[in-house]
Amino acid sequence: MLINEVEHIVGLSKKSIRYYEKNGLLNPQRDSSNDYRIYSNDEVVTLKKIKFLRDLGVPIKDLKSLTLKKISLRTCVEDQLAKIEREKEKYETIKSMCVEIIEEKDEFDTISIEKYYRKMNVLGKEGFTLRDTKSNKTKKIVGAVLASALYSLFFVFCLVTMFTQADIMPWPIFLFLAVAFGVPIIGIVYNLISRILEILGGEEDEASKY
Repeated sequence: MLINEVEHIVGLSKKSIRYYEKNGLLNPQRDSSNDYRIYSNDEVVTLKKIKFLRDLGVPIKDLKSLTLKKISLRTCVEDQLAKIEREKEKYETIKSMCVEIIEEKDEFDTISIEKYYRKMNVLGKEGFTLRDTKSNKTKKIVGAVLASALYSLFFVFCLVTMFTQADIMPWPIFLFLAVAFGVPIIGIVYNLISRILEILGGEEDEASKY
């Protein structure tokens, strides 16, 4: 089956499927007539397993070890459970500080945060944060829109200039230029929409997590 069908069945985007393929977790055949990827039922089952384990937080490197039979599923899950326990301890540290602030009836003007610095610094060095990451997505979307707008301006300018000269321009040349400048704009819009969907889905950060 083609990647569009797999995307619908498994619930993963094309970008994610190709990402797993790039990391050696899949090896679809190629249609010799058009070079399209052809996925078997076994690969669909594999993708479902990958998605399940990724939802449990299992990193790509462990998935690769699993497929190569370098580690057992039990070992993989036990490692993940240990990571969860470590994260739990960090949340307990945050919880204890919140409880202490409440019990001491601190206010913004009176709280002394020096006693919390050491614990927070340790958590920070370990990469732990409770900050909302939605603003980062907003910044990425704004950046993608601005970049696309800048690329589009040139082609829009060319199209506007071309239409002002339409009455004196031979129609074959006019048609050629309309396609030459119009198609890139359509491509930019399509890529922008795809990029925004990836950002909202968090897929663009997938490779950076491991």
